[in-house]
Amino acid sequence: MAEMDIYEVLGYLPQRYPVLMVDRVTAFEAGKRIVAVKNVSANEPYFQGHFPHRPIMPGVMILEAMAQAAGILAFRTLGRKPDERAVYYYAGIDGARFKKPVEPGDRLEIEVAIQASKRGIWKFKCEARVDGAAVAEAEILCTVRLLDGEDA
Repeated sequence: MAEMDIYEVLGYLPQRYPVLMVDRVTAFEAGKRIVAVKNVSANEPYFQGHFPHRPIMPGVMILEAMAQAAGILAFRTLGRKPDERAVYYYAGIDGARFKKPVEPGDRLEIEVAIQASKRGIWKFKCEARVDGAAVAEAEILCTVRLLDGEDA
């Protein structure tokens, strides 16, 4: 199945409001890529302080949306779901660029492609778009670690 609604997304992500950054998956190819959507609402808590006179989505939240989409891609590719024994971490962020502000009312589309996976570290190429125009890009490295310190 390529698409996922919010209820299926919640099965693959431990994050919840206000940190949940994926509302839907519109495309998925195991071992290759995912396209996810975040509907950016004026009610997002970070808009109160970033910035009250002209709210824009913080870049770190766009990066978080990328990492969450990457997590869904990795877990679905492995045929697993995260559980309370494991935590999905950033291992690195390279080449992060922010090209255009993301504002309330925007539909943020996040495309993530697997570049490599070796010894529990996944490398992803990520791009975020609004109305087809690139707003951010980055290469991210992520890993899953068991809470007892072992590799997952």
